[in-house]
Order: sequence, then structure tokens, then C-alpha cells
Amino acid sequence: MRAEWKEGDWAVYRKSKQGANPGRRASQVVASSKGETYRYVVDKFWVVDKVLEDGHLRLVTARGKCHLISADDPNLRRPGLLQKLLWRERFVMVESSRGNDDHFRSAGNTIGA
Repeated sequence: MRAEWKEGDWAVYRKSKQGANPGRRASQVVASSKGETYRYVVDKFWVVDKVLEDGHLRLVTARGKCHLISADDPNLRRPGLLQKLLWRERFVMVESSRGNDDHFRSAGNTIGA
């Protein structure tokens, strides 16, 4: 079942990363075979800036970066009640960056397209 998204909706995107030092919010941390780097996932807290006609969402970050994500991407979901309570400040910070056009900048990123 496809979730209906609208502008201003809060969204959580589970992003895969790789690096030498996973942050404190990293989960599913797996060391490489020689232990020099790690693969892990991090939850990103974004706000829907625009719902596009082709089934993609334009999501904005707290720093004003823009990401185009398919609305049915399995890594994209709505935050649960606990995440809404714990990470409310992050979502509010993103919402405030949406209203500031001078701050908005496109990173040109397309994830899951």
C-alpha cells in the first residue's frame, strides 16, 4: 500500500553509510573484513517540501539541502510517536529552513530514483 505524502509531512530516511568512525546515531554497524572501516545506517530526519507528479518527493534537510526520493522507497517512512517526541527539535529545525529561501540550496541529490 502506497503512503500518501503531502507538503510539510515529517519523514525519516534510513541512509546507508560507510566510514572509519560511525557516529552515535549509527545502527546496524558492521566492520569490514580488516576492521578499518564500517558499514552502518543512520536515520535522517527530513520534511517533505514538495510532492511531484511523477511519484517522487522533494525532501529538505535542516541545512536546506534537497533530495529527490521515490515515494515508495523502502528506506522512507513516517516517524513513529517515539521518534516524533525524541527528535522533534530536528524536524522543527528543518521546517524553519524550508521557510527561508535564501538558505535553501539544492544538493542535486537523487536517492532511490
